[in-house]
Amino acid sequence: MNILRFYRYSLAGLILSVSAGAIAAPSMATPSIVASAKPQLNGVQLYTLRNQMQESVDTALTKVADAGYQTVEFAGFFGRSAGEVRLLLEHNGLAAPASHFPLEQMEADFASVISDAKALGSQYVVLAWLDPGRRTADDYRALVQNLNDWGRQCREAGLSLAYHNHDFEFERTDGFIPYQLLLDNTDPALVFFEMDIYWMHKAGQDPLAYFERYPGRFPLWHLKDATDDGAMADVGQGVIDFPGLLKHAEKAGLEYGFVERDDAVAPYDSIHRSLRAVKNWD
Repeated sequence: MNILRFYRYSLAGLILSVSAGAIAAPSMATPSIVASAKPQLNGVQLYTLRNQMQESVDTALTKVADAGYQTVEFAGFFGRSAGEVRLLLEHNGLAAPASHFPLEQMEADFASVISDAKALGSQYVVLAWLDPGRRTADDYRALVQNLNDWGRQCREAGLSLAYHNHDFEFERTDGFIPYQLLLDNTDPALVFFEMDIYWMHKAGQDPLAYFERYPGRFPLWHLKDATDDGAMADVGQGVIDFPGLLKHAEKAGLEYGFVERDDAVAPYDSIHRSLRAVKNWD
């Protein structure tokens, strides 16, 4: 997600020349489940269509289905209840295996997060974003504990918890890399990660190195391309080698991929172009 214009809820590379020291020795954590079924890549993160969702949730979901998508990932419900949205999904033959939720709701009332996710029919509850004021060393250390606790609550409810990255998690903080702190200190059986491929590329990180060190912990991916100069692009219109990454999907544990473009000028055109590229990967 665009870190300057990210989710405001109404509650509201691929650089393969990463330095040798970017990721240390393999983790001793026990790997979580690794996906064996073919990943579902025909999904869209609805943040791409946030303005259209604001205008009409019904129309936006209908157009998503008409474009050929089968799954969506929510970034807010735009005045609708999760139950109401679930009916719209079913009417359009869509499912929402994952949904983003804000940190504020998770901290204030995690039971409501679980309730919304279950009402929507989602499998994954995803922490979407950390505000700039919530990125100190102490914040990240406290987040480790919260993620483990929320992950336990999710598992007890038959759900799974995931953390969605941007690029700021790779900025050294008090001597550590926050993304690695979160991966190394959260329980692999309780806390998963939604890898945003664009932001990994933007941060100069090698996704393959993370798949190798933390197998099975990346069941969700955001499929968002980058231009030569690092700007966002529709999938297939940039420089990221998604087919190459997908050769390692089993190691990553990939289950669902969602196309996304934060700054699309014509969002419906964007999601059509991106889906055409995804279909060409088969």
